[in-house]
Amino acid sequence: MKIAIAGGSGFVGMALIQELRKENHEIYILTRNPENKKPITGVKYVKWLDQSASPENELAGIDAFINLSGESLNSGRWTNKRKRIIVESRVETTREMTRILSMLTKKPAVVINASAIGYYGTSEKEVFTEKSETIEEDFLSRTVQLWEKEASRAKAYCGRLVFARFGVILGKSAGALPMMVTPYQLFAGGTIGTGRQWLSWIHVKDVARALLFCVNHEAINGPVNFSAPSPQQMKYFGKTIGTVLHRPHWFPVPPFLLKTMLGEMSTLVLEGQKVIPDVLQHHEFTFAYPDLKAALHDLLK
Repeated sequence: MKIAIAGGSGFVGMALIQELRKENHEIYILTRNPENKKPITGVKYVKWLDQSASPENELAGIDAFINLSGESLNSGRWTNKRKRIIVESRVETTREMTRILSMLTKKPAVVINASAIGYYGTSEKEVFTEKSETIEEDFLSRTVQLWEKEASRAKAYCGRLVFARFGVILGKSAGALPMMVTPYQLFAGGTIGTGRQWLSWIHVKDVARALLFCVNHEAINGPVNFSAPSPQQMKYFGKTIGTVLHRPHWFPVPPFLLKTMLGEMSTLVLEGQKVIPDVLQHHEFTFAYPDLKAALHDLLK
């Protein structure tokens, strides 16, 4: 298949490229600076988000478009300016994706737009599936709602539209895990906040595999939770890191300290939601890493 990826140079994008190359797909990466990219066999870089660019001319006949673009939530303290960048980067790139799709004579069979489980809001008691609605509105849930609303315009230009609602993605050198592991490596790891908050996690390899799974399965449409089937509370998550690294778990990090250090961004680790991947399980997707301890062994050993 011919598959276009916006945001293909990022953490998830690189894992996805590895998965797609195994099956010899034609890969088109949309990027602002194609001239600065390292050549990869089977990958063509296409310039976009530039007045001189016409990416639609190079994407004729694509079978799938996967949009992973957006400013990282971990890119800095959530000042009003940073929050505006986070929202606008998602809305603007998604709007450009829809424009490109509208220009294509042959429409792709599927469009997958990145999203997040932040859509649901936070809770220590609720269990969320793809059928759940937002239970409270905070910055993350409002951002995701705006993002998905903009992406929904792409329905007119594709066979299927999937919202990939990512949980906390665990990777060896990127994502949230390295920051969470550092205190344990310094023998100073411990429970973050109350420890009761839920962490709906997923191994980055399973993210890449599930994206391709959604491309290949015509019955999958709409929201899809990208999270492992075994969400864990933060206290257990920390203890498991300590066990895998053979480090103690004894220095608690009080909520007020994180709120002082990170401001509103502290909600990423102090609050959470228990999310179940009903759609992937219903369609019999097999997780390579359904168990947290096995996932951490793979990433940290």
